Amino acid sequence: FLWGAATSAHQVEGNNIRSDWWEWEQKHQPPHMRSGQACDQYHKFEEDFDLAKDLNHNAHRLSIEWSRIEPNEGEFNLEAIEHYKTVLKALKERGMTVMLTLWHFTLPLWLAQKGGWENRQTVKYFERFVRRIVPEISDYVDLWITLNEPGVYIYETYIARQWPNAKKSLLGQIRTFFNLTSAHKK
Repeated sequence: FLWGAATSAHQVEGNNIRSDWWEWEQKHQPPHMRSGQACDQYHKFEEDFDLAKDLNHNAHRLSIEWSRIEPNEGEFNLEAIEHYKTVLKALKERGMTVMLTLWHFTLPLWLAQKGGWENRQTVKYFERFVRRIVPEISDYVDLWITLNEPGVYIYETYIARQWPNAKKSLLGQIRTFFNLTSAHKK
């Protein structure tokens, strides 16, 4: 039986300035609703994991932030990769089962500017990202989630139009659906 908690990198790490969500927040959210420093888990992850361990958690679900790992197209940030390895090692040292989400709604800003999930090439970019990061961290991950709630992403972006890159576009919605499906399959 797995007992734990779950986080999204963007929601807890703070200062994720290279993502589409960060940019969107600056334009569409009042200051008190922006992620900003969040709870600074980027720096305080060990304290947070100690608290989880004290609560008798034996599992933790988290995501890694694509925009930190590949802040510019084709340029991978080795410091960010090492950071996430350290985070995952810290969970394993506490005896946690690690469930990792590769994509949890945010996109690198450079990719969002190319059309995000509506752009067929995003499948190729996602595959490149996964092929780069998975060998680096696979020793510390027990369970994998490729894409977090793709149906929710489509709903919030194209139907509710409450999230970054929001618009009314049936064609965009269909393209996004097929591209997310293709990315998961790859």
